Amino acid sequence: MNVKNPHLELPEQQRSQDPGVAHIIEKNIDSIVKVRLAAERTKGVQEQIADLLTRFSGSMFFVYVHALWFGVWIALNARWLGRTPFDPFPFSLLTLIVSLEAIFLSTFVLISQNHASALADKRAELDLQINLLSEHEITHLLVVMDAVAEHLGVELKKKPEVEELKRDVHVGKVVDTIESRQNLEKS
Repeated sequence: MNVKNPHLELPEQQRSQDPGVAHIIEKNIDSIVKVRLAAERTKGVQEQIADLLTRFSGSMFFVYVHALWFGVWIALNARWLGRTPFDPFPFSLLTLIVSLEAIFLSTFVLISQNHASALADKRAELDLQINLLSEHEITHLLVVMDAVAEHLGVELKKKPEVEELKRDVHVGKVVDTIESRQNLEKS
């Protein structure tokens, strides 16, 4: 039983109105969007906070706030405004605060990057699976086309590269070959 989640459905007005976009592409786009939305919902509160802080710290508003903050801090503590400084030059308290902020911001960025990396790994694995499926289907098509040509009596030159393409790729052998070549390069 296939139950649709109404929160994952895209409103009709958000779908492409371009007549040049095939229906299957529309379905694939909807599927991609649904997967991304589902991945967003699996984030914990801590990851959401880290992402929010990372987005904020990566904005120009963040730069403007800090430029204003530093300017006011320096003006207050350099006696430019005629007040007694609470953090005189070389602004040790400001340095401490900024250092602590940098530590926390870098941690939040790393948390967000780790989550993004995990999603990228999942997407790469999906891409690999789709590519392997496509390769298998193309291999099968080559075999079928060869059989059709033979059945129709069409004489084809037997080319070694075509014969090689008609064989299925074994992932384990490919991975082993890549690893052995990398080990050769290292030594």
